[in-house]
Amino acid sequence: MHLESLSLMDFRTYRSLDLALTPGITVFLGPNGVGKTNIVEAVDFTATLGSHRVSSTAPMIRAGAERAVIRAGVRRAGHRTTLEFVLETGKSNTVRINRGSPTRARQALGTVHTVLFSPEDLTLIKGDPSSRRAFLDELATSMRPVLAGVRADYEKTVRQRNALLRSARTSGRITEAHTATLAVWDEQLATAGAQLLHARIQLIKALEPEVHRAYAQLADGPRLPSLSYRSSVLPEAADGRIAQLEHFSVADLRQLILEACERKQAQEVERGVSLVGPHRDELELSLGELPARGYASHGEMWSYALALRLGSWYVHLDDDRSEGASPVLILDDVFAELDARRRDRLAHAVLSAEQVLVTAAVDDDVPQVLREGRSAITVVRVAPGEAVSTGASSQTGAPAEAGHE
Repeated sequence: MHLESLSLMDFRTYRSLDLALTPGITVFLGPNGVGKTNIVEAVDFTATLGSHRVSSTAPMIRAGAERAVIRAGVRRAGHRTTLEFVLETGKSNTVRINRGSPTRARQALGTVHTVLFSPEDLTLIKGDPSSRRAFLDELATSMRPVLAGVRADYEKTVRQRNALLRSARTSGRITEAHTATLAVWDEQLATAGAQLLHARIQLIKALEPEVHRAYAQLADGPRLPSLSYRSSVLPEAADGRIAQLEHFSVADLRQLILEACERKQAQEVERGVSLVGPHRDELELSLGELPARGYASHGEMWSYALALRLGSWYVHLDDDRSEGASPVLILDDVFAELDARRRDRLAHAVLSAEQVLVTAAVDDDVPQVLREGRSAITVVRVAPGEAVSTGASSQTGAPAEAGHE
């Protein structure tokens, strides 16, 4: 799978931009701040309906504009699909698929797959648990788009349930009305939460060996990465880890969540917040016998973060449902952050991808491995508000004349 075209209107710094894209490696080259990341952010949006930089739509709309438009032409298993996303502040984002009627943006999930590497990936190791939960959920949704609706239902239920718990805390006691309403929300929390929890657990089982594989490609050393999952739905005496849950069905997990809600009800009313469910769980990352967070060196954390992303790509490739949909790999200013050894190893690992999009500030940030691994790579020179292809570059990195591929 690859993108054949990308058009932007009033997206970030671009009033208007039209790009033709090809399989292979494309490098967006230009000084920091000229808009390289804006381009690959738009590509990633077509797959994830979100941004790796911001959590809301408004910053992606050009200042002074009412809406932004992203159009993408996608080639997958010989078939071309056209997507047109409309982003508006305060409104739900919409999409037109093959010039059809506008519909909810999430109807396009699964059409495009991307795996994005960025400097922000270090938060997967160093950041709080929400970063790792989001990583799992976004990857799971990419592979099973139906989870988008499950996640939306779950998040809405948690908000409503928290509002009820705050009300009970404010009143100083839990009334019969509180209890009856809470039971309804417990049922909804358990129903959506069990589906989300089951998807996470199955994903981790598939992901861990691929992360091992990726880490071995990127780093040397005796310590190996391991992934485990600590869940809030198990009693503390059961340790809460994935080993206790990996053979459970969705129905089993639903019952566990309901039992945990009953067990934690007094504490939840006292604190006015939901203490049970996937939103309270943790993906634990270890290197050897120690947690990666706080114990891994800076280089080890980078290798781990890259291995999580590279492992995500491998999981996609191994997934039967992803036939013809090898993800577009996006490397957003990553090579500048890495030492020469990790830079070359990552470049070697991605050479076989159908389409790789790279952003770099200077030519020297693009590893020689990428230039030598292909007969040519496409270079797009980016300046404020515009991006101009200079055609293919030679193996030495000198730009060729425009129009040559």
